[in-house]
Amino acid sequence: MATDAEPGRRRRCCAQDTPDAPKVPDSRGDSDGPRRGSLCDRHCAAINNVQGDLGDLGCHLHRPRVPPATSTPSCCQQHSEEVCESCVVKTTLTAENAVEANKLSNNYKFGFKKWKSHVTARPWEDRSEIVKELYSDLNVIRGSGGSTVTCGNVLYLLLFGWWLSLLYVLVAAAMFVTVMGAPYGWLCWDLAGYFLWPFGKVIQKVEVPKSHQACEASVGESSALLGGPTPRRWRPWCWAGTGYWHRASTAVWLCLGYPVLALAHGLVCVTAWLLVVLIPVAKLSARAASRVLLLPPERVLIRRLRMTEVPLEGEVILCCYRATNPYYYKYAVDGINVFAVNLLPLVLVTLVLGYVDSANHLTGSAVKFTLALLSIMPLSYYIGMAIASISAQSNFAVGAVVNATFGSITELTFYITALIKGSREGNRCYAEVVKSALTGTLVGCVLFVPGLCMVIGGIRHQEQRFNSRSAGVSSALLFLSVGGVFAPTLFSKVYGKLVCGECHNVTQNPLGHYLCHNCHFDLMDNNGTLYYSHVQPLVYTVSILLPAAYLIGLFFTLKTHTHIYDIHISDCHMPGHHHSAVVHWSRWRALVILLLSTLCMSACADLATEHISPILTNSTISQYFIGVTVLAMVPELPEIVNGIQFALQNNLSLSIEIGNCIAVQVCMLQIPILVLFTIFYPTNFTLIFSDLHVYASMFSVVLMNYIFMDGKCDYFQGTVLVMVYFILLAVYFFAPSPSGC
Repeated sequence: MATDAEPGRRRRCCAQDTPDAPKVPDSRGDSDGPRRGSLCDRHCAAINNVQGDLGDLGCHLHRPRVPPATSTPSCCQQHSEEVCESCVVKTTLTAENAVEANKLSNNYKFGFKKWKSHVTARPWEDRSEIVKELYSDLNVIRGSGGSTVTCGNVLYLLLFGWWLSLLYVLVAAAMFVTVMGAPYGWLCWDLAGYFLWPFGKVIQKVEVPKSHQACEASVGESSALLGGPTPRRWRPWCWAGTGYWHRASTAVWLCLGYPVLALAHGLVCVTAWLLVVLIPVAKLSARAASRVLLLPPERVLIRRLRMTEVPLEGEVILCCYRATNPYYYKYAVDGINVFAVNLLPLVLVTLVLGYVDSANHLTGSAVKFTLALLSIMPLSYYIGMAIASISAQSNFAVGAVVNATFGSITELTFYITALIKGSREGNRCYAEVVKSALTGTLVGCVLFVPGLCMVIGGIRHQEQRFNSRSAGVSSALLFLSVGGVFAPTLFSKVYGKLVCGECHNVTQNPLGHYLCHNCHFDLMDNNGTLYYSHVQPLVYTVSILLPAAYLIGLFFTLKTHTHIYDIHISDCHMPGHHHSAVVHWSRWRALVILLLSTLCMSACADLATEHISPILTNSTISQYFIGVTVLAMVPELPEIVNGIQFALQNNLSLSIEIGNCIAVQVCMLQIPILVLFTIFYPTNFTLIFSDLHVYASMFSVVLMNYIFMDGKCDYFQGTVLVMVYFILLAVYFFAPSPSGC
């Protein structure tokens, strides 16, 4: 081995731990920074840009430690001075368990869906204190919580506190009127003050004397828990210890008081949950309705918690200090992000409203179209989560089949339903909208997705690096796919006959200049000889070659040239971090969710295409613009969010691959599938695009490859890509609608 006394010899690093390597610190589940080992490890990570996906994982996955005397050469044995030559293409993954490691490995495989969220439950001890607070119940008493007068708490007072407290006062008055419900009246009176401002107060479940004598003896006692006299409402009702009065009081409460308050707390819970940052208020209301209001009044103790008081006995039911927490965007329910959970009821509303109110009595087509598009977002998330879960728990073959089958199901569902509707109505607009959506997805994933990730990631990281070799494979396939998709269009412009709808002589001279409108290349001249004999065979040939090229790309990156990514995974050897995989979704559960989400996606796509016709007809906006923006980018929002998360963790390689893979799948899978579909179900879809689509797509691909040549970028280059994308959107916005629409 090379030692410090031998500066002329090259040192070994990166692939394994050395005896003098610094000890890896305990992980913190949600930290943004990467875990670093030796100086060479840090340099290799900077060159290969492998920090991003690794920064928030539970432990390092290393190869087994080899004694110094028997160490084998590693990837950086050729390390010379400051540069680790082989580390340029090496990626070392870290994960809590084998399933999570398999998911991370799939992120770097070409053709597999890139997924940021965990598919397994993360160990509780590896979570940061911020995340632990999100999942904790509101029953933890802190020694010093600071001031309770915050903007979030004042917001609670304005939104919920005042009317909830007033409702408790009214219910208390009703309980006093019934006489038998008076014990619960005192409880509601105390709770009115609590829910007006619950911060810094505690509700506890305490044990009280059962006999009348013990009750009388307790009148002069002080609470051993918090100090001070025993709550006043215990004393007047000690005489009600008989079973009859107790049952009568409880019956009055459950019939008159509890339903009203439970309904109010349910409304507060749903509203606060949908606002996300107010989820602590939702927990507060849910716990109050399910625990506090169902306890006997004499067992509920409400006191203000002073700074020096720490209860030592008794069960704490509620203790809240803050009404809001901005970190709740990280909150997940069974592995599903809270925003996806909140949007799921929207799918049910869309389906019920769309199919029950088919005559548009309740809402119009614009509302139903908007709801259908919004419903596609959570369904896309569930499909992506299901694909990632199945792939992580299966072998390579099953994962590849699932990704190839369902990876583009969101877009294809909408495109096919639109083409079917256009064919039934004989309306060419639907085919043009599909072409616009295909082009919009291609341009958006090439320019907007990586550009936005560069800008947001560049705010945190001054310069970001990525694997230029892996990006080069996707770029080459993208060049090939764009050339193949637009080959029939270029062929038709060379050999087609130019036909114009209206021509005007601007010089009043028969030999002068003519101004023509609605010009296009006619391929049906001479009974369509040019189209059926030349263009259509070319379209079928391209549709066969493009999927074949996609399969070759898969074989190249996943079989013969895996060193481009060089993913290293082994078991976790961190002391105290031996965790078994607890998956959120099993394979069967993920498969059921995948099929159900696909079915709902088909229904939402059918509703979107059903109600898009009035928008296309009555809207003053170009159909081109509607296709390249709304229809193209809404289904890709979950992918955009994943890309941004990777970029924030300095893993721009995956952010770029997300956009490139979607663009490649559009050209090499989605378009050939649409062409194949038109063979069995004739539609108006032909692989002939407008000039605007051709120029925008080719310019975007050329610009992207120019930006990605050096393997590094910053927020300025990302700004250039985003600005070019918006310029193209402006062109589409002011462009006239396609002919025939």
